[in-house]
Amino acid sequence: MPHAVITGATSGIGLAFARHLAAEGYDLTLIARTRSALEDVASVLRRGGAGRATPWSADLASATDSAEVADHLRAQTPDLLINNAGTLIPDPFPDHPLEAEEHLLDLNVRAVLRLTHAVLPTMLGRGSGQIINVSSFCSVGLSAMGSTYPASKAWLNAFGQSLTHAHRLRTRNVRIMTLLPGFTRTDLFARTQWNTSHLPTWMWLDSDRVAAVALRDLRRGRTVCVPGRRYRVVTWGLRHLPPALLRHAGWDWSAPRHLWRTPPTVE
Repeated sequence: MPHAVITGATSGIGLAFARHLAAEGYDLTLIARTRSALEDVASVLRRGGAGRATPWSADLASATDSAEVADHLRAQTPDLLINNAGTLIPDPFPDHPLEAEEHLLDLNVRAVLRLTHAVLPTMLGRGSGQIINVSSFCSVGLSAMGSTYPASKAWLNAFGQSLTHAHRLRTRNVRIMTLLPGFTRTDLFARTQWNTSHLPTWMWLDSDRVAAVALRDLRRGRTVCVPGRRYRVVTWGLRHLPPALLRHAGWDWSAPRHLWRTPPTVE
């Protein structure tokens, strides 16, 4: 049976990937921080048809934990690696502790770098393998200012494009696809205490649909996937419209009119 490793596998897009791949009979290795949640998800997936569903509790922002996972992947390289784990920060860059910013980069960037570096040599050696790196639509232009989150996701875009067009990957049947979802119904916003009540309904995507479109596009050989027509239009605009216009149309985390932070209570 094919084997997939999914990080951030207990909720949202990661869990949706796990459900889809379990239905296809994949053996799964599920990675997240919370052991109890992993055990619950693995149990449900086994009953739903997964060949095997192995939970692995690890904090990928930790150099020690991510090195341990990377060592395992070198020894037992999967057919598919989905780098989905990531985090947000609810405050503008100047207002947030440096340690939290470094934690974001450790999880959103360094963990992806480490795990991809761990699996690529074996994938290239055997002539097969697939990787999905979960980025964000906001990474392609000035949709969000004052935060390191879009910058961390922009690194994933450049990283994926740089590798996927390289001669060795193109000639050895190894595929890397960057997934750029829009706002998706997950627990990420609640977990990071972001206020999303101002967002209109049309901006929200369903995580199961995002995962289904991503797997379809991966199998079609695409290197970038933007689920949903509305976000394909948005990403086109972010890439091509003048920065001066985008500065006025986008969100600025550091501005007084910023919509994401819950307003302070006035007594």
